[in-house]
Amino acid sequence: MPYQTVKGTYDLLPDTMIKFNMLSDLFRQFMNLYGYSEIKTPVFEFTGVFQKENDTSDMVTKEMYTFSPNGKDSLTLRPEGTAGVIRSFVENKMYGSNELPVKLAYIEEMFRHERPQKGRQRQFTQMGVECIGDKDPLIDAEVIALGYFYIKTLGLQGVKVLINSLGDSESRLNYRKFLEEYFGPHREELCFDCQNRLDKNPLRILDCKIDSGTKLVQDAPKMVLSEASNAYFEKVKHYLDVLGIPYEVDDRLVRGLDYYTDTVFEVVSTNESSGSQATIFGGGRYDDLVKEMGGPSISGIGFAIGVERLMILCEAEEIFAIDKSIDCYVINLNEDKDYALSVAEELRNNSFSVEMDYYKRSLKAQFKSSERKNARFVLIIGEDEVKNEEVSVKDTLTKAQETVARKELTDRLDQLMEDYYV
Repeated sequence: MPYQTVKGTYDLLPDTMIKFNMLSDLFRQFMNLYGYSEIKTPVFEFTGVFQKENDTSDMVTKEMYTFSPNGKDSLTLRPEGTAGVIRSFVENKMYGSNELPVKLAYIEEMFRHERPQKGRQRQFTQMGVECIGDKDPLIDAEVIALGYFYIKTLGLQGVKVLINSLGDSESRLNYRKFLEEYFGPHREELCFDCQNRLDKNPLRILDCKIDSGTKLVQDAPKMVLSEASNAYFEKVKHYLDVLGIPYEVDDRLVRGLDYYTDTVFEVVSTNESSGSQATIFGGGRYDDLVKEMGGPSISGIGFAIGVERLMILCEAEEIFAIDKSIDCYVINLNEDKDYALSVAEELRNNSFSVEMDYYKRSLKAQFKSSERKNARFVLIIGEDEVKNEEVSVKDTLTKAQETVARKELTDRLDQLMEDYYV
């Protein structure tokens, strides 16, 4: 029996890689537009990088791939991007050698042990950004803008921005007390996980996959922000208005990680072709993570996009227009392949995409191959062409055929391309 991929993993086949690269190439363009530099962190880190005291998120408590190769150190495969980036930011003292904010971005593989389903694998890719430095609502709005306009540039329809504020430490402390008092008498009505969350971080009950839709949770008291947090959140909304980004305030939005403070957000697709509301990307601000990693007391904000889920949404809306055509196909009618090979390589050196026959097939078979590869030009090389240092060129769009001196070939092909599209 042949080997198969491990459950929760999959192969990126050539056609899928074309789509993957389209998404990542455009993301890198937006990284450059907004002044972000790409960073790459190790695939595994010490477990403490991801697992913090009293962390109640599903990712940390249930989904991490953790192992101990020497029986001493606990290591974990990277489940998300932010923690590793902040660890690197602190370890390499980027806060001392760079002007703040430091803007970092990544496109990396992540690993989570969860039930595989459409758009959710155990090995997956996230594209994300982290903006680390002084806290300012303008930065929050700009980070949201980067992701939002990236998605809009892709062409996705029905895109909606959801935002909320989790408040500062004062707001969250007061809200935690309210939730403890509210949920406490109903502990037995909560799922097992939420019973634990009630003692550690009751805000996470609002985001529970099991309990979030119950009347008990729906009727839970809403957070009352401190004066400072409310003013900050109003400024974030103001800057989103200035940027022309439509949004909705969702007071039940808490996101899936415990380190978020103040601004949190998600961008979702409401297009019918994408099914029910599907999260495209999400993130938020974190005031304490840099300090917890041993760095100075500075804030950060970021988001991550799941590439696999984004690819599904783009396919559902028929975003991808994949051009698999080539510029030239070289047909060689000679026993000797040297001349054909040198012509092909010369064209490649001049930025033409070129395929050629390797198997000494018939003329008819080679023409069929050129059609399957959707070649713009078919270059025919027989004995006369080799003898006279020429190439016969057939333009598959105009159907015209001519003989061109080899030394003039690249210039002539450029001219034919230019003339056709003028």
